[in-house]
Amino acid sequence: MVIPVHDVNPVRRTPWVTYALIAANVVVFLATPGLAGSVTGGGTLAQLCHLQAFTEHYALVPRELIQHRMPSLVPTGAVGVGAHGPGCVLGPPGYGKSAELSVLTAMFLHGSWLHLLGNMLFLLIFGNNVEDRMGHIRFTLFYVVCGYAAGYGFALLNAGSGQPLIGASGAIAGVLGAYLVLYPRARVWVLVPFLIFLPLRLPAWIVLGFWFVLQAFYSAGEGVSQAGTVAYAAHVAGFIVGMLIAVPLRPGTPPPPEPRGLLFGRRARPGPGGWDGRASGPRW
Repeated sequence: MVIPVHDVNPVRRTPWVTYALIAANVVVFLATPGLAGSVTGGGTLAQLCHLQAFTEHYALVPRELIQHRMPSLVPTGAVGVGAHGPGCVLGPPGYGKSAELSVLTAMFLHGSWLHLLGNMLFLLIFGNNVEDRMGHIRFTLFYVVCGYAAGYGFALLNAGSGQPLIGASGAIAGVLGAYLVLYPRARVWVLVPFLIFLPLRLPAWIVLGFWFVLQAFYSAGEGVSQAGTVAYAAHVAGFIVGMLIAVPLRPGTPPPPEPRGLLFGRRARPGPGGWDGRASGPRW
């Protein structure tokens, strides 16, 4: 798996919506019980019980969304002692929950710092250019639509599941799909784990195409021992919807600049005749 760190594709205007989405995700994460002080999302039993109650309230649950089956018992956030020792107390929900609205709220929940930072890295690198092409308002609507498409796509494939779904990755997958359609030849700096992290500059169609193939492969349960821990099907659904929405915008999209003179992070040195045998500057 490659790790993108930067794309060579400047924007014409400040991506305020992208920045606002990142800020909102960070703020919600810091306000999530039991997560802000932990790198992995673990904590004490009290923190875990509060986290379970919070997640049950605001996460997307496929069974609730598709079958409209609301649970009669949910974590209350309290710690109790039962026959098997200390645990989280269950009780009737003391709140009303809209399953449809939970698709939106789940987009801003994350299970750990690594989960949050990984998603925000992809949004920062690729979201600014998609927002630049669509405009602030259309990009906001686009992001929400892709998030809903990802949430419903996952829920339809897991209609009987009571497992909560959280994370912005479904909506961000839509951003990646749009970027692939709009800027397939934009160069992206990535780190490739090969003994060490090797920096490479690759076309976006390779980076994002490879990412999508992996998500589709994993969504079928291939190549991973516990495919259910990550909602790969949501990534696939969001990505495809993002691509479809971006197709009409492609004809008017200006091409990204062609990067010159940089190879693996250092300035390349042309020969006496230049890269193409002429006395011109280097080409890459």
